[in-house]
Amino acid sequence: MPRAELTGVAMVGACVLLAACASDAPAPAADPVIEPAAPSREVAVATTVAFTEGPTVAEDGTVYFTDLGNNRIMRLTTDGQLSTFRQPSYRANGLVFDSQWRLLACESGDGDTVLPRVTRTDMETGEIEVIADAFEGKQLHAPNDLSFDGQGRIYFTDRPGPNPRPEQTGVHGVYRIDPDGRVTRILTEPEVMRPNGIVISPDDQTLYVIETEQSEGGPRLIRAYDLSAEGTVSNMRVFHDFYPGRSGDGMTIDSEGNLYVAAGLNRRRGTSETLDTVAGIHIFSPEGELLEHIPIPEDTITNAAFGGADLRTLYVTAGKTLFSVTTDIMGTRR
Repeated sequence: MPRAELTGVAMVGACVLLAACASDAPAPAADPVIEPAAPSREVAVATTVAFTEGPTVAEDGTVYFTDLGNNRIMRLTTDGQLSTFRQPSYRANGLVFDSQWRLLACESGDGDTVLPRVTRTDMETGEIEVIADAFEGKQLHAPNDLSFDGQGRIYFTDRPGPNPRPEQTGVHGVYRIDPDGRVTRILTEPEVMRPNGIVISPDDQTLYVIETEQSEGGPRLIRAYDLSAEGTVSNMRVFHDFYPGRSGDGMTIDSEGNLYVAAGLNRRRGTSETLDTVAGIHIFSPEGELLEHIPIPEDTITNAAFGGADLRTLYVTAGKTLFSVTTDIMGTRR
């Protein structure tokens, strides 16, 4: 079992960035359906900002994550210095460093001159390259999350808003960007309804996609697919179903193929989602068995990523906070 231990890291920089620094996090649900598989743990606050998402960790251990509420990408150094890396971020959401330590970002654009897109930043020069902003001549909507395989191919999810424009694709989709820049849609409606988090197994043989439909009866689950050497998918199966609770949002994976899924709510938010999914990191084996649940007391938990010198520190974004978790099993950077 990938036993995790939440460690004590001091809060830094919050009062410089926010007018109010007090936490209003609600208590966990009184009657959880999924009980933690380990004793209660001390939650460690790494830093506090506004609405955190998309954590990823650079080669030097600096944590980068998005602050959607303030349209920026933040960075937290190993000595606890918090600063703004990029603002505006063009509503950047999911982030990941690729195998060459370039920062990949899913961006929704500015609604005017900058289109929804996936970008790649050279961290030495600062040059930003747009690697996808359209498919078959149609604009994307709101790229959400991304991962990459051992061949350097990038996979990302894209979701329309309520009123897609004629120049946009008009559908939910999962896309692959090949090293030569070609963009291929590998999943779309009705195969997927509202794709969100995405990650690829360490052996490149399985692709996982989270569905996050909030309407009554909509899919709130993790889909697993066989991933071919050519980057196509087949053999869909439901890896885990969170319904009727809140589904997962983002996720990461460790070196043994266990999924770490940010899911659940501490209090309802006006949708049909219930509190049956306890807020926290849900750790699943490759076979779909729940191995452990790490409670996170703050809404809304969004994503997770491994970092640290030995890839045994899990960073978790939730609400206005970045949490850190120590794990026994080495993670991956996907």
